[in-house]
Parts: sequence; structure tokens; C-alpha cells
Amino acid sequence: MKTIKLIAFGLMLMLAGSTQAQLSIRLNIGTPPAWGPAGYDNARYYYLPDVEAYYDVPHAMFIYQSGNRWVHRAYLPERYRDYDLYNGYKVVLNNYRGNAPYAHFREHRMQYTHGYRGAEQHSIGRREDYRRDNDRGRRADGDNRGRGHDQKENHGHDREN
Repeated sequence: MKTIKLIAFGLMLMLAGSTQAQLSIRLNIGTPPAWGPAGYDNARYYYLPDVEAYYDVPHAMFIYQSGNRWVHRAYLPERYRDYDLYNGYKVVLNNYRGNAPYAHFREHRMQYTHGYRGAEQHSIGRREDYRRDNDRGRRADGDNRGRGHDQKENHGHDREN
């Protein structure tokens, strides 16, 4: 009986030793959006001169003025529903380390005026559901409301400052 127990114990040890458990956790917190400029994986904020707004990469939120207040929203305001994030220029704010990039809005607006184009940019990802229309990309279904992440929905995560 003792021999059977030893054999069973030995088999269990062999099986346990040959079994490998893998645990893979992938967090996409702070992942740049597909429309973000390539080569800036560690950027926290983009300034979008055409819409005078900021994009907070870690929180996947746009920051723009609504009345006299700066608000954080998952989407750009309705007036920019046709704005093409893939073709619009993004100024990467590499030197800013705070939580309120809009504190420098006057400087950003003067330095990067509406229509500003610096060095050529390439987006991180491709938008496969878009077609070319009058040199502006629009989604084939006509819905291009300045969404930062096409898969993200706004589930009550809007914040106001």
C-alpha cells in the first residue's frame, strides 16, 4: 500500500512540475488612441488646435471649454461632430507635467493657431471603416463625432473641473 501511495505522489509531482500556469494581464489604461500621433507612447496630453481642445491620454477624455468652464468629456462637443481626428493635427505636450494643461491655453492658442500644421504626423492605427470623401475622412456610416476611442462608450464617466 505504501508503494502505491509513493507512486501516486510521484506522478502528482511530475504532473505538477510539467504543468505551467500562465497569467497574462493586459491593461490598456493610458494607451494612446488609434488616431494619436505615432512615436509618442508616453505623452499625457495632446493639444488639438483646430478645435481648441486637449486630449488626456491616460483618462481617454477630451478637455475643452464649455461656457466659462473647462470640462472633461469622452467626446468632443456636438459642433465638432464632423471633425476628423485622424487628419487633424495633434500637438504633443511633452514638457507639461501637471493636471490642467488648459492653464497654458492662451499660449497654446497663440503658438498653435487654428489650422496649424507642424511636422508631418502619422496616426498610430488605421481606420478601416472610413472612406475618402472630399479629402476628409468620414466613417462609411456618416458618424464621425470626434470620438477619442471608437470602442469606448460614455458610461457616466464625464468629469467637470
